[in-house]
Order: sequence, then structure tokens, then C-alpha cells
Amino acid sequence: MLQFLARLFGKKPKQSAKATLSADSQQQLQNEIGYVFKDDYYLVKALTHRSYLRAEDSRNLRSYERLEFLGDSVLGLIVAEELFQKYPDMSEGFLTKNKSLLVNKKVLAHAGMQIELGKYILMSADEERAGGRTRQSIVADCLEALFGAVYLDGGLEATGQVIKRVVSFNFAKTSEVLSLRNYKGELLEKLQATGGGMPKYTVSDEDGPDHRKVFTVEVFVSGKRLGTGRGDSKKSAEQRAAESALTSLEEDKQIGGYQ
Repeated sequence: MLQFLARLFGKKPKQSAKATLSADSQQQLQNEIGYVFKDDYYLVKALTHRSYLRAEDSRNLRSYERLEFLGDSVLGLIVAEELFQKYPDMSEGFLTKNKSLLVNKKVLAHAGMQIELGKYILMSADEERAGGRTRQSIVADCLEALFGAVYLDGGLEATGQVIKRVVSFNFAKTSEVLSLRNYKGELLEKLQATGGGMPKYTVSDEDGPDHRKVFTVEVFVSGKRLGTGRGDSKKSAEQRAAESALTSLEEDKQIGGYQ
């Protein structure tokens, strides 16, 4: 079935699209996923949002949506096989439940953000300004497309290695991810709805030894500091700063200082 899908969805146009992702960016992402593409056509295709096709002369390049469909099927197979082999005594119900957990869109978005997938996606300037690089639905879909691209370029075994490198099979950790609020996303949506501008996150301080650093991040909107947060990674500090900013905005709204 997967071979049929590969033939159906992997057919390239007569003239391959010229790569529009810099060589450095391609190398960085390939280092993150632990796979080097033989044909960068598939890599670029997996990173192309449909908004980019409207903004550029990209007649020989399609968006990642078809690859996303293929990648979703490959991901499901790899996860199912891994669970089947790892838990030989567990019931079908256990396997089904935990497969659904691991392929959840929020979990995939988190995995994509861990490798900073958003910064590599080709999209229009309007989509980028609207927060497309951090939108969970786009990051999750693009990650599935990337899995599909690896499958077409390197086969099932290579794709399995990439998936096991990128997607966590730790159920406790995955459940924790599902329970987390995306404060950065909430702040962005709130600011967009009110015309408040784009948030900018800045690391203002780093404490502790290299192996136990604590970061302090401030978030600014139109030059005004809205919140501050601390965490053991820049990403967690940014989330705390966004949470602080949301609290500040709510307080300002209650006293009439923010609409």
C-alpha cells in the first residue's frame, strides 16, 4: 500500500523545481532529523506552504499537502509497528490508544517546534506576519510532509529512523505535552485579534553553569515590555514570558487600559 502511495504522490513534474531553501538551512534541518536527502526536491516540497505558491513563481512546485497525506500513513505504520514490537503482551485497545496519543497533532506540533521546523517553511510574507511559523497546525502538517518526503527519498527504514529520532515514544512525556497550554500561541492570537502587533522575545539574562542554565526572557510588543519569564531553556522561558504578558493584558483590560 505504501509503495502504491509512493508512486502516486511522489511523481515529480517533468522539470524539477529549483530549491529555494538555502544550502545552510537544508544542512541544519537535515542535521536535526538525522537524514541527508539524495534529491532536495522532496525536502523543498515538504517545506512549501500553499501561501508561498501564490506569492512566488512556483509553477513546478506543489505545496506540502499531498506529502502530508503520505507522511501521515507512513507515521501511522511506523508507530504501530514500534508499539507492536515493544509491547508484545498488551491488548489491541492499549496499542490503539497509545498510537492515537503519539500521532496527535498537538504532539507532532511540539516535536516540530523542538527541531524549530517553522523557521524552514517557505511561506508568504503575509502568512509569516500572521504567525504561520509557530501555528501548531502548520508545523504538525509540515512535519508529516517531511516524513513523507524522507519515505520517497530513502524508503521505509530511513523514515522509521527519522520518526524515532524526532517523535518521543515516552507516554508520560507525551501526555504532559498534551496538557500544556501554548501561551505563545494564545498571546499571538490575542494580539492579532486586537491589532496589537507582533510579539518579540529577547533573552535578557542567563544564569548558572552550561549544563544547568536558567534563561530570562522578556516579550515586547511595539517596544513595550509586556512580560518576563524564566526557564531551563529558551523555549520554556518564552512560554513563561507569554503567560506573564497574557496576565498583564487581562489586568490592563479590566482597568480599561487595553481593548
